[in-house]
Amino acid sequence: MTGTFNYEKDSDNIVTVTMDMSGPVNAMNDEYMALMGSTVERLEAERDSIAGVVLTSAKKTFFAGGDIKSMLTLEPGKGEAEMFKMNMEIKSVLRRLEKLGKPVVAAINGAALGGGYEICLCCHHRVALNSKAVQIGLPEVSLGLLPGGGGIVRMVNKFGAERAIMPLLEGTRFSADKAHAAGLVEELADSPEDMIAKAKAWVKANPEAQNPWDVKGFKIPGGDAKNPKIAQMLQGRNPMLYKKTRGLVPAPVKILDVIADTLRVDFDTALEIEARVFVSLVTTPIAKNLMNFFLQMNQVNGGGSRPKGFDKYQTKKVGVLGAGMMGQGIAYVSAMAGIEVVLKDISQDAADKGKAYSEGLLDKRVAKGRMTEEKKAQVLGLIKATADADDLQGCDLIIEAVFENVDLKHQITQELEGKLAENGVWGSNTSTLPITLLAEPSKKPENFIGIHFFSPVDKMPLVEIIVGEQTSDETLAKAFDYSQQIRKTPIVVNDSRGFFTSRVFATYLDEGALLLEEGVDPVLVENLGRAIGMPVGPLAVQDEVSQQLGVKATETNMALDARLGDNFSRETASYRLSKRLIDEHGRGGRFHGGGYYDYPAGGEKALWPEIYNWFYNPEVNLPVEDVKDRLLFRQVVESLRCYEEGVLNNVADANIGSIMGIGFPPHTGGVLQYVNTYGVKAFAQRLAELEDRYGERFAVPQVLKDKAEKGELFA
Repeated sequence: MTGTFNYEKDSDNIVTVTMDMSGPVNAMNDEYMALMGSTVERLEAERDSIAGVVLTSAKKTFFAGGDIKSMLTLEPGKGEAEMFKMNMEIKSVLRRLEKLGKPVVAAINGAALGGGYEICLCCHHRVALNSKAVQIGLPEVSLGLLPGGGGIVRMVNKFGAERAIMPLLEGTRFSADKAHAAGLVEELADSPEDMIAKAKAWVKANPEAQNPWDVKGFKIPGGDAKNPKIAQMLQGRNPMLYKKTRGLVPAPVKILDVIADTLRVDFDTALEIEARVFVSLVTTPIAKNLMNFFLQMNQVNGGGSRPKGFDKYQTKKVGVLGAGMMGQGIAYVSAMAGIEVVLKDISQDAADKGKAYSEGLLDKRVAKGRMTEEKKAQVLGLIKATADADDLQGCDLIIEAVFENVDLKHQITQELEGKLAENGVWGSNTSTLPITLLAEPSKKPENFIGIHFFSPVDKMPLVEIIVGEQTSDETLAKAFDYSQQIRKTPIVVNDSRGFFTSRVFATYLDEGALLLEEGVDPVLVENLGRAIGMPVGPLAVQDEVSQQLGVKATETNMALDARLGDNFSRETASYRLSKRLIDEHGRGGRFHGGGYYDYPAGGEKALWPEIYNWFYNPEVNLPVEDVKDRLLFRQVVESLRCYEEGVLNNVADANIGSIMGIGFPPHTGGVLQYVNTYGVKAFAQRLAELEDRYGERFAVPQVLKDKAEKGELFA
């Protein structure tokens, strides 16, 4: 198929240009350059005979932005000059379009993100379809990049630095109505026909239209760099950015630099500066990691791990067993997706308390204006809190979310599996217990699967689906579809002790505890945990998870070792210290009043002073890089072992799961992408150094040795 920009002139001499490129979406690539270039040439040639231009799309999306796969191929020192030239050509064509001398209107029928919205910004007016399909914004910062098609320069000139700065730094994606409220689009339309009609009406009403920055005497709204208020605002942003990025991601700082330059120089010079900075970011490892993550996220959400050959399945009625922290969260997200929910606990009071959790979350949405009282009542009406097992009858999915105890889970399966609808799915929300073992009492083990949620369920975006030895492909497909139905990202792993995320997460807690036992200052341990990009330090994480839960989980697994003749569990440092905190001091974690930290009412948390009397030795002076690598590499090594053992099916699930499930630093692109960026051979060598100094937990996995020997990446 050959792409085209369909060019159609009506009886009023208004030209409608409909972008319809050869791929599934319109994107900024060589084809775009040829099509847009020839279209603008024709418009210029026919300028005297046209009244104006309406630019729209034949695709479901208006325009998808830059060609990420192409950008990923660019290597440092190779191709930057060509990319800069291409970028300036793209800008030159858009500049010619906005200086056509005739009104140009963007009729936005779908998502216009990144380069798509940059095209809209060069138009003189924007009409968007008031549809959920429409998203508008410049999210390049999330890819480690900055808007390179004039986005920064036009946003600053259109809105002024104060209004432009946050959408650019945060990469905000606006719905159609919010984009209209923020001024990113000037009009909304109720239908595609209404959108085109409004666009043409604006053309007729504004025959002399031009963008304000091309009008003589134009001044940037709010003031330029000489304005003391603006200068102060820009200076104040740097420390705020550093606090947020910890210096690990360069794009936000570069965006701020281009904003500042735009306030100092003329419009066309600013476009050139923007291009140079954009190209300088494309080849950075962090941009490559984040772009790679974006593509892998699309792969996972596109059903990369879903078995083929099964129709999309809609769960209609879900039973949730256990109305505690996890069960109440599962009930909430299911009801929010429009699914009928039966929330069962051993008593009506416990079930009601679980439903009250959803009511509290919904009240917050109403208070913030994000939901109406009617919608709240509708969602709550989908949740039936009960102690009666018969209410589960006919569920097409039952999710057991009780405590991690094999015998308890077996008992519940035996008692309640029969309530499922014919061919219904039984899911266990377990974080460590083998699905094949849990499925033993099931009469239909092929319909038994692990569905591991993360806490808090309403906020955490990931679901880890665990396939048992007898789990059927159809059951996996249904669990995958349910996860997407409740707007979660599903990764799929194979059965084992601890699966993937729990095994990797535990290593971060354990390495923090080991460093503490070795005498390292706990403040240093925590700060270096944050410095590598983890959300919080390992001691703070342990407090949030709770020492009590950690000890119970470890002891459950120790008992399971004896039952299975396995040696999965061991007395880890995190277990030793958690048990000591509980047994000697009654400190079971944040929820229980304190753990490694004190949590004063109305004040900031602070490390419990007694911790210093346990192990701290001021003479211990480990290299900072060793501490940082130990905290990060432990997680990577465990991930490599999961990959080697076949727990993980593919690299994408590993990378997505590590970032979205356990908070692995996003700028790395995920656990296995981190190895690629570090260098497979270099990573193996560094591991060998750490093993020599700190022990066999850093031993080089065979899969890493093999990749290093062959010169292969994890892909």
